[in-house]
Amino acid sequence: MRTMPALLWYWILTLLLVSLQTRAQKSEPRAGPSGTLFRGSDQYDFAILLPGSGYQCFWHFAHQTGRFYLTYMVQWVSGMSGDRRLHVTVLSPEGRQVAFSDEPSGQINFQTQATGFYQMCFGNFLNKFANMQVYLDFGVYYDGLGTPGKENEDKIDEEQLNGTIARIQESTSKLNTYVVHMWRYYNYGRMKRATDHYLLLSNSSYISWWSAAQSVVILTASYLQLFIIKRFFHTQANRPLC
Repeated sequence: MRTMPALLWYWILTLLLVSLQTRAQKSEPRAGPSGTLFRGSDQYDFAILLPGSGYQCFWHFAHQTGRFYLTYMVQWVSGMSGDRRLHVTVLSPEGRQVAFSDEPSGQINFQTQATGFYQMCFGNFLNKFANMQVYLDFGVYYDGLGTPGKENEDKIDEEQLNGTIARIQESTSKLNTYVVHMWRYYNYGRMKRATDHYLLLSNSSYISWWSAAQSVVILTASYLQLFIIKRFFHTQANRPLC
């Protein structure tokens, strides 16, 4: 009889500790049994082809306290009167709209507030029959050493670290951030060069076709003029001459 209250208090304390532990956890998932999170920087760049009135979405995973960026640029639009404006929306894992743009090119940057898959959607709504090629560059990076910033998680004992290792880690973190920004600027330069290249090809094709069409019109008009002038000097064989 005396052991029952002790067991009861033991189970009550155990339930309270479990509930407090679950409430204190962040919304970031654990990557392994050690409880570490992989928060390395990752970038993706590629081109997509949107048909007329087309709509396409992509999902990218990001942890909390990360820097999410998206850079896009319309490279070419088929047709003579194609609209280069692109409908771009970015949604959070909860489904809320984080960013919106309706321009031919743009850059979107924001701080991630939740862990999950962020949705990026691109729509070619202003062109019903014209195709559109869009170059995308997006990714996420984290300030710090690329490891979780939680104070109560995976904390290395400061006594085991000397000043040299700490400085190396700080330098590596800064170098990683600089490399990410350099890669973004490099991809933006690639976008501009590719867009200029397609613009030159489009202008060259436009000039070539119009030059050929004008040449055909000039030759046809010259032939008609020669035919009409020749009709003025044409005489019938059975008609007496003066």
